[in-house]
Amino acid sequence: MTSPHPTPSKSRSRQEFSLGLRHGLPIALGYLPVSFAFGLLAVKGGLPAWVATLISLTNLTSAGQYAGTNLILAGASLLEITLTTLVINLRYLLMSLSLGQKLAPGLTLRERCLLAFGITDETFTVASLERTEITFPYMAGLIIGPYTGWGTGTLLGGIVCTLLPANLQNALGITLYAMFIALVLPPAKKSPAIRRVVGVAVGLTVALTWLPGLRLLSSGWRIMVATVIACLYGAHYFPRKEVQ
Repeated sequence: MTSPHPTPSKSRSRQEFSLGLRHGLPIALGYLPVSFAFGLLAVKGGLPAWVATLISLTNLTSAGQYAGTNLILAGASLLEITLTTLVINLRYLLMSLSLGQKLAPGLTLRERCLLAFGITDETFTVASLERTEITFPYMAGLIIGPYTGWGTGTLLGGIVCTLLPANLQNALGITLYAMFIALVLPPAKKSPAIRRVVGVAVGLTVALTWLPGLRLLSSGWRIMVATVIACLYGAHYFPRKEVQ
């Protein structure tokens, strides 16, 4: 007969999972409006609500999804879409490598892959601030809330857009720009380095869009070129100083 009382290891796993859920709840709530906007814009562009939701459930990356979806709607090639999303999402590789140094020993390859899929800017930040080793139950709890919030927000945005009249759908184009302005302006006000990197990225994008010869590049290649050059500029002129 099995014992009616959970073993200490199971009890601890449940506690760690619950702690992860609590830490992930604010992230999940913050993801709802962003993913809602993505669902609105994806459906407005011509994608069914279920396709937009499937994109969110299989990607979990705001910037990568917006860029990739825009390229899909523009009829870009698979190579262009792949390289663009790869460049935008490379930071998650670095985050996963960094967080891997704090993982508790004994995690299987499958568990590590599942956790790597759920790494976002916010979940990485929360997990990296933990002072103890990061266990699989904790990370699973931390990821499941934001993942659910991201998918739910996309589905709701897609459904709402489907029900809206055409004139209101056309007015939703400003949503994406307003969202990114709201994300960029606060840190740019505090950091000269961010302002200069953003300025370089914007300047390159304008040049690649309007200058003769350069404007022959498609939108996906323009994003890649501007992203890579702006990142290299920031890494060269504003290297992160090591804390002594």
